Amino acid sequence: MRFDSHDDGTVRAAALLVNAATPGEARGRVYEPLSGLALREAVTEALRSAGAADLGVVTSATAQGLVEAATTLRGVFTAVASGGLEDAVRLVNEAMAEHEVRPILLRHDDDPTWHIHQLGTVGGLAGQWAGTCAAALSVVIGSPAATRLGLCTAPHCDRVYIDTSHNGTRRFCSTPCQNRVKTAAYRARSTA
Repeated sequence: MRFDSHDDGTVRAAALLVNAATPGEARGRVYEPLSGLALREAVTEALRSAGAADLGVVTSATAQGLVEAATTLRGVFTAVASGGLEDAVRLVNEAMAEHEVRPILLRHDDDPTWHIHQLGTVGGLAGQWAGTCAAALSVVIGSPAATRLGLCTAPHCDRVYIDTSHNGTRRFCSTPCQNRVKTAAYRARSTA
């Protein structure tokens, strides 16, 4: 499953930002968010995955601004995963209002076709991307694909994911988490 071609990368970037910049648990261990250079590199990677080619150097201030946005975005994934779609909508709407998201017509590289992007207009680069990620998540939430925003169901893991499978049955953030659950189930059956 793919979302709108212009939102697909931004939705992925939102998940990457949440997983890199928010504390919790990952793959059975306590997860301390990245900081310093590692955080700036993760932010750069996330934004480039969304198509930000001319990004330059992500400053510490920009990275910190996106850490704050990632906390809100985590709330969106958590609300959707727990069935609280109204809460997810409220969080996304608040984030878009805070960053004054506005539509803008853009085209990429040599593509002669114009298309609409939703960009945050306040808060510099961090605000632009925080608003853009919130707007992309709003497109997903406002569609039948809303349930494809997920929170890992493996014990001791709270990383987020986007379910791009054909049948929409993904439950884990990664193959290692899926394997941990399957191995634990096998061991439980073997000892019974």
